[in-house]
Amino acid sequence: MSDSPAPDVSVVIPVYNEEGILSASVHDLINKIDASEKLSAYTFEIILSANGCVDRTVDIANELMQRYPRLRLLQSDEPNYGLAMRQGILSARGTYVISDEIDLCDVDFYERALYRLTEEGYDMVVGSKRLERSFDKRPAMRRAASGVINWLLWLSTGFQGTDTHGLKAFRRDSIVDLVHECVVDKDMFASELVIRAWRQPLRVTEIPLEVIEKRAPSVALFKRVPRVLRQLVTLGYVIRLGGGR
Repeated sequence: MSDSPAPDVSVVIPVYNEEGILSASVHDLINKIDASEKLSAYTFEIILSANGCVDRTVDIANELMQRYPRLRLLQSDEPNYGLAMRQGILSARGTYVISDEIDLCDVDFYERALYRLTEEGYDMVVGSKRLERSFDKRPAMRRAASGVINWLLWLSTGFQGTDTHGLKAFRRDSIVDLVHECVVDKDMFASELVIRAWRQPLRVTEIPLEVIEKRAPSVALFKRVPRVLRQLVTLGYVIRLGGGR
């Protein structure tokens, strides 16, 4: 753990075999943060949470840390997105945590979300790909899959929002206990965290996103379907019957 003062904002980015875009994405993200007048009042750390990488992702991340002191690297041998996000959130030192994706790095979302957290008093801000003013340029099959998942989440848990897999920002002290309560991981950890936040007496809101990905998903959509369905059953049981308030 660093002895430097805690930052205002921790950006948590799970990474899995991202050697092709990692360096350029980190450079671009840090340059955009530094160029943003709206973010100039905040100090940042960026946490790369590597999970199960078998390419040069970890080596590149270590090289980047030599150039950027604000960068931190977490490592897990297991290819598990939910575990990587959980470890990143629990390791975060910032008052506010932003959960981002290496193929998005949406600084405009940072600006809008932090305003709602700091000026409007929200506990969590969810970036939704499915709001009317959102701009989702993903392939049609993936857009349709997001709609199906959201419908299944409504059916299994009563979730009333429009998205759980968008970018997220939150007050760490408001959400950290929910992180410990989550029981599913991998694809559906993010969904459980958002659903638990909605069901608490917390202030949660959604804002539209512009989604233009830099590369194809690292895990094929159809390979994820059986695992996601199993996790949906577990999540529905936990939320409806197992005490998920």
